Amino acid sequence: MDFKTNYVKDAANKKMTVTRNFDAPIDQVWTAWTDSKILDQWWAPEPYKAKTKSMNFKEGGYWHYAMVGPDGMEIWARIDYKKIVPQKYFTARDSFCNAEGVKNNDFPNMDWVNNFSKVGDATTVVVEITFDSEADMEKIMEMGFKEGFEMAHGNLDKVLKKMVAA
Repeated sequence: MDFKTNYVKDAANKKMTVTRNFDAPIDQVWTAWTDSKILDQWWAPEPYKAKTKSMNFKEGGYWHYAMVGPDGMEIWARIDYKKIVPQKYFTARDSFCNAEGVKNNDFPNMDWVNNFSKVGDATTVVVEITFDSEADMEKIMEMGFKEGFEMAHGNLDKVLKKMVAA
């Protein structure tokens, strides 16, 4: 089984699909994506750290967090949850914002559909990200999305190993 992060860009439909297999059971992978204490351990690419201000993982709720750089600079974002089917999928709107959670429309928004499926003893996560425009997708890629998400998945591998061992 391939445990690398794979990307497929569909510019015509303003969509990117990211697929990743994780060597852990679906309940642990789901928890790692939906519990802020665990998200804080892996979401940000090193040397950044994720810091949750608040999280209410329910339909209509949101996760408000910062990516904190080694110099203390904070990049704030919020993920507004739309639909949740436990251990199967959730949909959300991902936006940049300020420390108070007010969205910053100078940066692209993204609509995410995160699908989770059991494959033997492993879990496959397929994230379909749709952008408002092709230019928005390109801007996010230029900001290092691909490299950052890949690094975060590597962090998640380490967190999941600890969870499986516990």
